[in-house]
Order: sequence, then C-alpha cells, then structure tokens
Amino acid sequence: MALIAILPGDGIGPEVVAAARQVLDALDLGLTFEEAPVGGAAYRAHGHPLPPATLDLAKRADAVLFGAVGDPEFDNVAREHRPEQAILGLRKELGLFANLRPAKLFAGLEDASALRPEVAAAIDMVIVRELTGDVYFGEKGRGTTADGLREGHDLMRYDEAEVARIARVAFETARTRNHRLCSVDKANVLETSQLWRDVVIEVSADYPDVALTHMYVDNAAMQLVRNPGQFDVIVTGNLFGDILSDQASMCAGSIGMLPSAAINQDRKGLYEPIHGSAPDIAGQGKANPLATILSAAMMLRHSLGEADAADRIEAAVTAALVAGHRTPDLGGTATTQDMTNAVLAAL
Repeated sequence: MALIAILPGDGIGPEVVAAARQVLDALDLGLTFEEAPVGGAAYRAHGHPLPPATLDLAKRADAVLFGAVGDPEFDNVAREHRPEQAILGLRKELGLFANLRPAKLFAGLEDASALRPEVAAAIDMVIVRELTGDVYFGEKGRGTTADGLREGHDLMRYDEAEVARIARVAFETARTRNHRLCSVDKANVLETSQLWRDVVIEVSADYPDVALTHMYVDNAAMQLVRNPGQFDVIVTGNLFGDILSDQASMCAGSIGMLPSAAINQDRKGLYEPIHGSAPDIAGQGKANPLATILSAAMMLRHSLGEADAADRIEAAVTAALVAGHRTPDLGGTATTQDMTNAVLAAL
C-alpha cells in the first residue's frame, strides 16, 4: 500500500491539494496519506520551513504531493528560513534532479492562450529541466570592487555526470512520445553550455531512435510563441528551464493548468502545480485546482505505476473543460470546489 506525503504549504496550496486528494480518493486505489506542514505554515508552527518531521515523512513516503510555498509575512526573515527554502531542501535531500513539466493546450482553451488559437492549438510538449545544479545551487556571494562598488556573483556550473543523467531522462521521455528532443543552451557564449551540448551529443549515441536538435535559449523563447507546435520534448538547465516552462504555461492558457514532477534516480517524485501560493486569492475559492489534480495524475503514472488511473484523471479534466467549466483564471466563474466537482462527475 503506497504512502503519499501530503504537504499543502501556504496560500492556495491547502485548497488545491484538498481538491487533488478528493480525486485520488474517488479512484479507490488503496493509497494511504499522511500530512505535514511545510513552508511558511511550518515556520509559523515550528520555526523552520522544512521541519525534521516533515522531511522524515517525505523520505518515508512513496511520493510527495505538494501544494505551494510563499508568504509575504516572511519576506524579511533570514534567507535560510524563508518558505521557498523548503522546496530547495526537499530537492536536495530527496535527490530530485529531473523536473518534468508538460505543457498542453486542452480542447476548448484556445481563447485563453496569449497566442492565436490556431498556433496555441498545436502545443503539446514536455520540458525536462535539470533541477539541482546551475546558478541556483552554485557558489554565490556579495562583495565590493576595487573601486568600492557593490557586486554580486552566482556561479553557473555543471559537471558531465549531471548533464548525462538529465539527458537520459529526456531521451527516455522522448521515446514515450514522438521521438524528438530539442536541447536548449547558450553554447555560443557560455562554457557551461558548451559542455552541456557536448555531453548531450555523447549520450545521444545510445538513443539512435530519437532525433536530437539544438537551440539557443533566446531563439527557443521566440519559437515558443512563434511556432510552439514544433517542440515535442525540450531538455535544458535549471535557469533556462525555469524561465521557458513558465513561458510555455501562458502559451497553453494559464499557469493554473500546468502540473509538474520532480523525480530522482529511483523514480520517487515530488508532484506540484507550477503556480505559486497566490496569497491574494487564498481562502476565496478562486484557485484553479486542475494543475494539482493533473500533478496527482503524474504521480500515479511516474512513481506509482498506475498509468490507467492517470489516464482517467486526465480524461476527466478534459471532459470538465469541454463541458464549459472555467475558474476565474480561465475567464469563468467556477469556484475551486465547482471545478473539482466537475472532474469528479466526469470520473
């Protein structure tokens, strides 16, 4: 019997996680759930955004369903105690190096995209983002120049093993889709990116059935709005992946629609919507639960071996949207529970 760690977090996190939990319960898969505080809620209760008991639960569980962290109340506390440090700590402690972010335009949401409907309709991709390296985890600091000016530095670095393991995840993902992989870098100016490209090409020798292309990140950003349908799977580093995946979410209609998975070598994962805690609408029933519900579907598929149940959830989300149910971010008036009920009815 699989154990799922439920970490609701801050803002709208508890609302959307509760919605996903209702959907999982409706499937009657025999899952067990255990909940713990994380982020600002955990700091408020225990003085740390990732208390030992929460980390212990995450390590014991077969998968983690995560809401969101972030609370303006803690903007001025020491950096190591800010809510966002919880997610970074979980990635490090669980070895979650690969972030999978699908971006797909669901039928009926063409008008919600910032792109022309005929362009947006072609969006169906997965962005594979390396999650534990790059400038986010490199050496960083503040100092003063010889002229007395304040300066800051953040080191961008990868070693070949880090690049090779994320490349293999991307190639394997492409094999489950349309066998096309685009590696995004900035090899024309960054040595880190040149190493990235070299290693991806080396790994590609083990995947002759996958067509590999390369694209500079600035061109990739342009192509995402010009012709997003050309992409099947994209693999890129932490910094570039953070930016491109958020851009892809708006191309697909709303950041409230996109799920994500962060997985380790053993396919254990942390599953969360890519949106933030949205404290401005917390507790108002306005949050779109679909990204979290779809994250639960990814959890079933990637960590629990329940692909049929994942397919059922995704089909139910599609059916709810086709029936016209829309939360405010999609231009509608449905509450969080209304949208959840529509998915449950479609199940």
